[in-house]
Amino acid sequence: MPPSRQLELDLAPNASFPVAERKTVVGRTPVRLGPLRLPNLPTASGALALQLPAGRDHALERKARELLHANGAGRIASDIRVEWNSRLTTSAGRADYKSRMISLNALLHGYGPEEIDRTFRHELAHLLAQFRAGRRRILAHGREWRRACKDLGIGDEKRCHTLPLPVRTRARRFLYKCPNCKRDFPRTRKIGRAIACLACCRTYNRGKFDQRFRLRLAPCSGGL
Repeated sequence: MPPSRQLELDLAPNASFPVAERKTVVGRTPVRLGPLRLPNLPTASGALALQLPAGRDHALERKARELLHANGAGRIASDIRVEWNSRLTTSAGRADYKSRMISLNALLHGYGPEEIDRTFRHELAHLLAQFRAGRRRILAHGREWRRACKDLGIGDEKRCHTLPLPVRTRARRFLYKCPNCKRDFPRTRKIGRAIACLACCRTYNRGKFDQRFRLRLAPCSGGL
């Protein structure tokens, strides 16, 4: 049976709907850090699309290694990869600690080198924060990430950009509730494993999965 999981609500400041973020039980390193959501991005013109980069960016990889070495994370520096990912549409970038990968949206080139650098450091901060935490679970944009941002020279960084990237919305047909705090967790698909409210597990059970706070499907979910 898959390990029990916990779920935490993670809201962007200007989001039109809540984003649910899965968190594994204590002792497991998160496989993928949440994507950086950007609102209202226009699609690239044909001329711009022809100029958009793709594949690995060796210059940014060298920069990432330098920054990691300077911040005591040399052990993972040689494994870091940075790529331009044409499949990213609503996200400016993503960071995957397990594969040591930073993926950047090619449309960032339409906003200049400063925006590229800021997004690159934002994603690198996720990897640096998780390296420092080891196997301990951390919030994607919690205090560890904020500290890493400061060390990487973007101390005033916010968890969400304000670039006009396009928004792709999907109907969230299933509504789950925590039986304790009554918080809502909208989902696009049914949850197929035991998931509990992370906030309640942290408050009442030191962050460990607790059956008392297992999310329950609202009776009207999926029927509309």
